[in-house]
Amino acid sequence: MRTYRDAKVMAKTLREELSRRGTALSHGECLEIVARQFGFDNWNILSARLTAPVEPAREAALVPPAGWIVSGSKPHLYEMGVDPTTSHGGGRAALIRCRYAEDDPAYAAMEKGFATLMQSVAAAPFRGRRVCLSAELRVRDVVGAATLWLRADAAIGRSVAFDNMEERAVDGPLTGTRGWTARRIVLDVPEEAETLHFGFYLRGSGRAWAGGFALREASPEDEATVLARVRPEPTNLDFALPAEAMAG
Repeated sequence: MRTYRDAKVMAKTLREELSRRGTALSHGECLEIVARQFGFDNWNILSARLTAPVEPAREAALVPPAGWIVSGSKPHLYEMGVDPTTSHGGGRAALIRCRYAEDDPAYAAMEKGFATLMQSVAAAPFRGRRVCLSAELRVRDVVGAATLWLRADAAIGRSVAFDNMEERAVDGPLTGTRGWTARRIVLDVPEEAETLHFGFYLRGSGRAWAGGFALREASPEDEATVLARVRPEPTNLDFALPAEAMAG
């Protein structure tokens, strides 16, 4: 359906059609006719509407979901909450969106950071056990990373187990634009753990949605996903390349 922004094209089409039928009207006269078709008294009024700046569409406000915490290193650079325009599996989806696009000068000038929607729960039910955090993520125009994370703390400020999928070569963080994608973290919770903290975060620009969160005791076949950070002895001190890199 045409709008008043197509007025000049409509006037040209009208003039050409009338000319084929033996009626000669000037372009200006056709503009006046089109203006009246849109309900304006004359072309000058419609022309003013054509040159007026277009108001950007306002996005729906995001309300943080009950029980979740808004946090991160730069949470003021993001908006977080339930997305009223997006659903997941018949339920609600949460959204983290950067206030700036990557090509926005304001984004280029700001100190980069991340934002997260998270929860903190007692670790007692999971001490000495293996737990699985799962959810689905969806991203649009992400430059940086969108990912799940899970951490066990023995005391405030002392982490005893952690995984955010950032170091994975397979099934790791999402970037760019991608539809709903399942992700999970399987973590061993030490006996000294007092609290568990989990959620999803967006690092950099773009948008990240999450839905279908579940935190449960892992199944016997679930292997821990966290990468080992402490080795029994030093390794590769002469910086040898992986075999696949040498083959290439």
